[in-house]
Amino acid sequence: MAERRQGSRRRGQGELEALVLSALGEADGPATAGWVQERLGGDLAYTTVITILTRLLAKGAVTRERSGRSFAWTPASDQAGLAAHRMRRVLDAESDREAVLASFVTGLGPDDERLLRDLLGRAGHTGRTHSEGED
Repeated sequence: MAERRQGSRRRGQGELEALVLSALGEADGPATAGWVQERLGGDLAYTTVITILTRLLAKGAVTRERSGRSFAWTPASDQAGLAAHRMRRVLDAESDREAVLASFVTGLGPDDERLLRDLLGRAGHTGRTHSEGED
């Protein structure tokens, strides 16, 4: 029987993106792919890091600027922002937004439901303030 080696688990794309974003978030400023690779312990190939960064760029999760012959990368948002972006993409892909949102809300626990109500109340208050021209 074949034994499973420890540490040989293949990581999913979302997990790798989260690791790369976390590393970028720890940088003092824009970081190169090589810096990210080193920060992650060198387990990922440089080309894999570039692929992940390019995917994150396409998703709007990072920005890049020219740095010599390569690029320096900066997170466009934190982990919460990336999760929210993924949630919006899933919602946008569905034809019945109301059903998806209703299913999501009914699945929330009491604490999360209360938090969501508070956040929606604050967002609604902020929206009314701006629509009334008060800054």
